[in-house]
Amino acid sequence: MMKKSSPQRRSSAKRAGVSTATSKGVTTAVDLDDESLYLNRELSWIEFNKRVLEEAEDPTHPLLERLKFLSIFSTNLDEFFMIRVAGLQEQITSGVTELSEDGMTPPDQIKEIRSRLLPLYKRHSMIWRTQVRPSLAKEGIIIHDINELTADEQVEVEQDFIDNIMPVLTPLALDPGHPFPRLLNRSLTVAFVLYDEIAADDESRVAVVQLPSALPRLIKLQRSSGHHYVLFEDIIRAHAGLLFPGHRIAESHIFRVTRDADVEIAEDEANDLMTAVAEGIRQRRWGTDAVRMEVASDMPKGLIQFFTRALELDASDVYHVDVPLNLQDFMVLLQLDKRKLKDAPFNSSVLTEFDAEGQNIFDTLKERDVLVHHPFDSFSNSVVKFIEAAADDPDVLAIKITLYRAGGRSPVIDALRRAASLGKNVTAFVELKARFDEETNIAWAKTLEQAGVHVVYGVMGLKVHCKVCLVIRKEGRNVLTYAHVATGNYNLSTSRVYTDVGIFTGRQEFERDFVHLFNLLTGYSRHAQWQFLGVAPLNLRETFIGHIEREIEHQQAGRQGYIIAKMNALIDAKIIKALYRASMAGVKIDLIVRGVCCLRPGIPGISENIVVRSILDRFLEHSRIFWFRNGGEETVVISSADWMPRNMERRVEIAFPVLDRRARKKLRDILAQYLADNVKARLLQSDGSYVRVESGSTSLRVQADMLAQLKRR
Repeated sequence: MMKKSSPQRRSSAKRAGVSTATSKGVTTAVDLDDESLYLNRELSWIEFNKRVLEEAEDPTHPLLERLKFLSIFSTNLDEFFMIRVAGLQEQITSGVTELSEDGMTPPDQIKEIRSRLLPLYKRHSMIWRTQVRPSLAKEGIIIHDINELTADEQVEVEQDFIDNIMPVLTPLALDPGHPFPRLLNRSLTVAFVLYDEIAADDESRVAVVQLPSALPRLIKLQRSSGHHYVLFEDIIRAHAGLLFPGHRIAESHIFRVTRDADVEIAEDEANDLMTAVAEGIRQRRWGTDAVRMEVASDMPKGLIQFFTRALELDASDVYHVDVPLNLQDFMVLLQLDKRKLKDAPFNSSVLTEFDAEGQNIFDTLKERDVLVHHPFDSFSNSVVKFIEAAADDPDVLAIKITLYRAGGRSPVIDALRRAASLGKNVTAFVELKARFDEETNIAWAKTLEQAGVHVVYGVMGLKVHCKVCLVIRKEGRNVLTYAHVATGNYNLSTSRVYTDVGIFTGRQEFERDFVHLFNLLTGYSRHAQWQFLGVAPLNLRETFIGHIEREIEHQQAGRQGYIIAKMNALIDAKIIKALYRASMAGVKIDLIVRGVCCLRPGIPGISENIVVRSILDRFLEHSRIFWFRNGGEETVVISSADWMPRNMERRVEIAFPVLDRRARKKLRDILAQYLADNVKARLLQSDGSYVRVESGSTSLRVQADMLAQLKRR
């Protein structure tokens, strides 16, 4: 049975963590548990979302892509409140006094989060109002106020409201006879203040109408040229008199509630994991406690107080927004045929190793490993082709694969179904608990089971996040294994917008580790003797720290220690301490961390040898690559894991060593390109802020440069 590591919770008490540092010839003892050495996780995340907002502000991005970044900013904030802020509020309610690594209490963090977010909300609104919306209008994409419609359009919209919209709406009175409704998580709601024209009293009444998600947010107007829209909520507000006959509408205002959506599945109490996860999805849609209310900037104080009391929120949980709420709905505009307003299309590289006529993929992998870098290398021509070849090859006996996020229509799923129909033994590990993708994964699990695939749903207490496909093939008297290991999911859609790396290998020395990995997932196993793989939650943290400590040993022996690590987040305190120790020993460390980073660089005598940069651009940086100089005998590792406690302790992850010399060189070259970026790269400062890298005489924008190389090929 796989044993889960116990999460290390930090209290205000200090842990043993004393090292020595030498600065200007003076050696001093350093307490690596000192709170001042760490950046706050939540505030670092806000800095990340600030960088997303900067991309929306960047005129070098095409206009609709800037709109996309505005939407991503809003979507990120939603998840941040539903998960992270909700967690902090739950700690406060439960009386938890645990401190963050940087020594902040939950109330301190909540207060500082609001302080940091208020100016970002204003900046987000400003970019929309003064830059993106006016620029869209110049390009013929116009969102009209309802009073700007022509007389004929007014008649047409009113008739559409009566025929097609009004029957779907449900006005809800809010008074002692009508209990306050359960407003859906993240649904747009219109609040009305109205007066009964017949009643003797002159008291105002309040009612709400929730916007149904089944109807489009942007209602298209039929005009001869351009793309003209009016907002769905504006139509409802303009025709509210039809919803409340005999009442005078005094005011109407838009607001939106965000609820705690961190649904926990009580696996030890569930008879059926799929049923339990499906119930969790329903809970998330409704949400539990409210954690935030966003209101249109014109909503009066009295009405805000009415709703905050009903939702049991404080005034500090209310955010005023001067931009259309739920800006994510505007992403439909990216579907317009406006090529000059979007990123230029590109064709991914087709792998010659997999594309030669008559070439057998498995014969190729006997000769050499093959590295792919998405989206620059084709996912369809590599990953999909590998799985399809395994499905169709009569010598293949079995296929085993982990599926964390497979996306919508999936050629990978189709290939697995076909393999099962051809009599192959197919095992798919579908992670039902992949947050916000649970519903899709349940559908895939059922589809695969119906096709005869053996589907495994979960490991008790853990999420399976590793990305591995293992093919078992009969060749003469031997049974050989071929594998694909990746940093990203088996998802065709995200392979076009995420950067990820993967490697195909036919090296038989990996066979035992891969076989034991899948045995861990599907059965009972206490296997501990891993020859090549680092596996969480068993030994992954120790594997990475071992690589870091080896660089310290090389440095102390007079061989230059050097580490380059690229990941999405760096939060794990034990790994951060190892990096501090390496820096204090003189090891040079370059970190490329897209999002949250709790390591504080540039501290004299402690982290002055560490540089942390973040790169945000067209593609979401998702690849996780770790390079260690190892005294000149470089070690290169790719992994499904970020350096976070959850990846080390609460997930099944792997770190895979790249043994092929050419693949190692390609990965080192990729890292070198990222380190050379001086257009989109930002450097983390010791105070937690980021500054752009100073451009030299030659500018290098790594993603654009890789696309240019692709075009030249």
